[in-house]
Amino acid sequence: MLIHPWDAPREDAEWQRWLAVHDFGQLVVNGLDGEPPHVQPLHFLYDGERGEALTHLARPNPMWPALLANPEVVLSVVDDYVYVPGPWQAAPEEPPEHGTPTSFYAAVQLRCRAHVVDDPAEKAELLNRQVGHFQPEGGSARVAVGEAPYSRLLSGLRGVRLEVTGVRAKFKYANHRTDPVKDRVAAHLVRRDSPRDAAARDHLLRRRTS
Repeated sequence: MLIHPWDAPREDAEWQRWLAVHDFGQLVVNGLDGEPPHVQPLHFLYDGERGEALTHLARPNPMWPALLANPEVVLSVVDDYVYVPGPWQAAPEEPPEHGTPTSFYAAVQLRCRAHVVDDPAEKAELLNRQVGHFQPEGGSARVAVGEAPYSRLLSGLRGVRLEVTGVRAKFKYANHRTDPVKDRVAAHLVRRDSPRDAAARDHLLRRRTS
């Protein structure tokens, strides 16, 4: 992923805050014997204090042999993306048709070392932490070894603790454009009001003033 200096996070806290609430991504695992990489969409829990992400996969998942052979993986998350028409980005002295179309997006790529969790009690703890993150209102029974209703399901999955060893993050929101262009783009995003336009505008204005 190309990251220009103007698109890089201002500080680690910027991407950490974003990742804490953008918790669905793709786990990328190197293929075996020249096969292409395995890519698994999944929910995860990012724990910044421990420097790890937690998730789980069904035991029949075909990526297990590749992950066990090479536990160096990437967890990739992309969101708040929009298409920006060229005229929106034209400089004030240029004709609108000379503006350059582009994409706005936020992206975080965590390079991780995967640790497989097979101990039933540890799996139960991992699952309870995930449910607590995604379902803070409760309403579901806790997972506990030897207790209904979920204990019998523990053998059908494996937990994964992703130890973060490197981070690449990017917030591409006209950061190198002039303020008049940013103001025009922000106004157009309000008028268009398509999915993710409000989030993209928030990023644009936040990074302008930070």
